[in-house]
Amino acid sequence: MTDASPDDVPLYEGRKAIYPQAVRGRFRTIKWAIMVLTLGVYYGLPFVRWDRGPDAPSQAVLLDFPGRRFYFFFIEIWPQEVTYVAGLLILAALTLFLMNAVAGRIWCGYLCPQTVWTDLFMAVERLIQGDRRERMKLEAAPWSVQKVAQKVMTHWAWLMIAWWTGGAWVLYFADAPTLVRELATFQAPMIAYIWIAILTGTTYLLAGHMREQVCTYMCPWPRIQAALTDEQALTITYRYDRGEPRGSLKKNAALKSAGQPAGDCVDCSACVFACPHAVDIRNGLQVDCIQCGLCIDACDTVMRKIGRPEGLIGYDTDINVERRAAGLPEERVRVVRPRTVLYAAVIALVAGVMLWSLIGRASLGLSATHDRNPVFVRLADGSIRNAYTLRIMNKSHSERVFTLDVTGLERAQIDAVGAEIVDADTLRVRVAPDQTHELRVLVTARRGPPSQDIAFVLTDPATAERSAAKDHFLGPKD
Repeated sequence: MTDASPDDVPLYEGRKAIYPQAVRGRFRTIKWAIMVLTLGVYYGLPFVRWDRGPDAPSQAVLLDFPGRRFYFFFIEIWPQEVTYVAGLLILAALTLFLMNAVAGRIWCGYLCPQTVWTDLFMAVERLIQGDRRERMKLEAAPWSVQKVAQKVMTHWAWLMIAWWTGGAWVLYFADAPTLVRELATFQAPMIAYIWIAILTGTTYLLAGHMREQVCTYMCPWPRIQAALTDEQALTITYRYDRGEPRGSLKKNAALKSAGQPAGDCVDCSACVFACPHAVDIRNGLQVDCIQCGLCIDACDTVMRKIGRPEGLIGYDTDINVERRAAGLPEERVRVVRPRTVLYAAVIALVAGVMLWSLIGRASLGLSATHDRNPVFVRLADGSIRNAYTLRIMNKSHSERVFTLDVTGLERAQIDAVGAEIVDADTLRVRVAPDQTHELRVLVTARRGPPSQDIAFVLTDPATAERSAAKDHFLGPKD
């Protein structure tokens, strides 16, 4: 028999049915708490109200596409402020790096949406079909009324969870109570029903049927984090020096009585049965392992039953694994080290810059665009006229009256349709609340150099707040 060539090796392995065993312990408790908290925030946040004044949305978190705004409690982001979105993405990436440097794939094991929803789906499956043994027996049993009923109930419950997951998602894009009422009476926009159907299908498929396949084949993070993890990061580890050689409880007891080496691992496979990905942690870290800690709870339960110390499987560092193998004492776990300090410092810096920018940002804005063709016009009296398109942003929720001045050009005259002329180089402009007002402005100069830097200055007389936009006043070269 010849070995298979590399071309014959499949790139994808079909999914094998996994029946995780329910466990109890501190990590399982942490996962329950995080699941309740994250799902509670996701499903409930659209209904949280926030008073922004009259004629403003009262939903605390809202992505308002028609109004081109993103609201997050007291923060309001305009399309021109996309840098804040970039800053949030940078913070998210750096936080992932920091979490990985401290404790490996802690994000995957506890906070990833795929993990949270899969946990919920498995809890529902276990509630209806029973624990590991009962589900395996049900799967192997011939079809019967009871089997059909349990399967239908399971998938119906999954679909209801997936449906509400999709429904909750669209509530972040419109007023939640209003949209719920419209959805219930079939008066909502068709796009809402389409997105609910899409998200219902993807949630049902990913959390109900693909599960570990998403983490192993679809998600890039397991490959990326492997390059970011160092030997001092805490990862879930099977302690070979204590567990090997493994064997049954009676066999190892006999070996120890005879003075021969025997490990604490009784080869019960409880850690494998508890793993939602069926990973055997005793074979070392694998790309399938999301480091959720359930194998630790399962192993600790067995150790307590047989009178052995807990911690045969636990969070450990590669350095300590190597030191124990060499017969050296363990090092103290160093959570604070150059890598983690650097990540934390950059996170603090980016967050501080964003916070400072948010606190000090103006509630008005001004931008100017020079006409391209023609760039200037010579009038009959010899004066030169340039045309500009100005966009004035009123970011407050009340109407404001601004003054618009032009500076940098002597004896300039400014004019615009829809604006009140105060004097030769000053206009008064009224802008509706939470609106962008476009204004076509004409600037005329008697004489001047071929090109002159100028600035439009927008001022709110009531608050003395100002904003400026620089441009050029162009003229003939002769």
